[in-house]
Amino acid sequence: MFRSLRSRLVLVMMLLILLMMAVVFVFLITSVASYHLSAFARQMDQAFSGRPDFVDTLREAESPADLKERLKASAGLLGIDYAQRNFYVLDAESGDVLAGSDEEKSAGIDPTTPSVAAVLAGQPSAVSQRIGDAYMDAAVLIQTQGGAYIVYIRDTKESQRELIGQLTPILIDMTLIGLALAAALSLILSKAITNPLERLTHGASRLADGTFTEGLDVQGDDEIGVLTRTFNNMARELQRTMEEIGSERDKLGTLFQHMTDGVASFARDGTPIQVNPAAEQLLGLPFSDVTSYEQALGDVAPLSEVLALKEPRFLQRNRETGGKRLLISLAPFGRETTEGVMAVLHDVTKQHRLDELRREFVSNVSHELRTPLTNIRSYTETLLDSESLPPETARAFTQVILSEAERMNRIVRDLLTLSRMDYGKTDWRFEPFPLDDMLRGVREAMRLEAERQGHELIFTAPPLTIVGDRERLEQVVVNLVSNAIKYTPPGGRVTVSSEKDGGQVRITVADNCIGVPEKDLPRLFERFYRVDKARSRQSGGTGLGLAIAKEIVDAHHGTIHIDSVYKRGTTVTVSLPEKQLRVTGYTLQEDGAQEDEPQVDE
Repeated sequence: MFRSLRSRLVLVMMLLILLMMAVVFVFLITSVASYHLSAFARQMDQAFSGRPDFVDTLREAESPADLKERLKASAGLLGIDYAQRNFYVLDAESGDVLAGSDEEKSAGIDPTTPSVAAVLAGQPSAVSQRIGDAYMDAAVLIQTQGGAYIVYIRDTKESQRELIGQLTPILIDMTLIGLALAAALSLILSKAITNPLERLTHGASRLADGTFTEGLDVQGDDEIGVLTRTFNNMARELQRTMEEIGSERDKLGTLFQHMTDGVASFARDGTPIQVNPAAEQLLGLPFSDVTSYEQALGDVAPLSEVLALKEPRFLQRNRETGGKRLLISLAPFGRETTEGVMAVLHDVTKQHRLDELRREFVSNVSHELRTPLTNIRSYTETLLDSESLPPETARAFTQVILSEAERMNRIVRDLLTLSRMDYGKTDWRFEPFPLDDMLRGVREAMRLEAERQGHELIFTAPPLTIVGDRERLEQVVVNLVSNAIKYTPPGGRVTVSSEKDGGQVRITVADNCIGVPEKDLPRLFERFYRVDKARSRQSGGTGLGLAIAKEIVDAHHGTIHIDSVYKRGTTVTVSLPEKQLRVTGYTLQEDGAQEDEPQVDE
């Protein structure tokens, strides 16, 4: 009955109308029910959670009758209309009805309803969650002066059912009208489509018999007319297309041989079909030596896995080969059956390195700039909040702010050269400087932060002169003191001291912080490693501070060591040679080369 295209079009159009109207009907019914349920829940929440004065009034009730009268006084707040929505006072132990706005219906209250049962089980409140129930209700536990009661609100959903009853006839009428229109329009549309298609079918039969010169009459400029003209052009283009295919094959062969990305194809059994020179170079394996897929790319993905791929029918893998990072895309090829596997190799070594450097730079900036910014803000807020601050103190605070801003600028400059530090190409400013003066500067920079946390900050710094890069060593000490302050509970103690031991100078930062578990100590100097990720993120740590400190100490031919007892305290010891090797100008020379003054010899 429905073998013709015309009858199927009519049937499909009518089924679509029926389906659409059914979806609309279900959607409207569900939306109406959901809206009423959500409105009821919002009203209950606003009454019992958003109006503390209302709840306080209920708690002053001395008996169920008193509680009933108080609820009646606030009937408008709860939407009580005494027809569809009523309230009841239930016993908090048994769920029995003690009072209510509708005494006749109180006998029908079921204490096992989900809302009442939930409150009886210990929840402070519960509201209807199911759209399909014949009612909406809410139960709230109220602890009054006269005892514990459950305020139970019940709505019969009568207004919702009336609205649905009004919508149903309208939707039925719309469905009948839609079916009539769909039947008429589909008949007209199907006739307009099938007549040209019959002519095209007849022309395709002639084309299959080898008649390419006889064209079809074009009627109209619509899609069918375009299809007819395209059909007429197809016969004239077939022979010319075959000639162009041969030419394109030659072009693709030339492109295949000279493209920079590697391309290799393999048959289903893994036998190599073709490999371009770029693939040979990236794989480091001449094509003449490749005897199978497993030999060339077996470590990337098994051949059976690639052949079994479904849509989107490709996978990508990374591979390290000869110091290069390759992105290898593998996909099966073939139309009816999978004929083999095609592999495309991209050299992404430089891109991967740039991504790593970019991520590392952003992480370092976010970590290292936080401390000086915090200090600047602290001193600025003090200046703004203290109008009667002595001029000398205000000037000292301003000087600290200026110093911190300058140090922040230096940190930014250092972070921009972090990649050069990794490759040993950083210029260091090695020169003699008073270590005690540097530590006093750290004390002033960190004092407000320590006071804010309620810590006692103790510095013991006898006069000592050391040769090194003052800015970067100051960065190390600031980082260690900042960590001690952040991870020490309020009211703790942070002690910074320095001493000379032979040709070495030791800087010690000790605290009574939360400590570090023994298993984490060996990994503290790894980049991005954090013992407590949640706490470190909350306090601003990124896991880079100790790694940067170790690089700076290593560049000074020193050592940094951490001793920690979990939940008792941590001690960080930085040992530095009092004098470095030959220091000339601003660059450390280890080979005895002569440069211009100034110079310090050891």
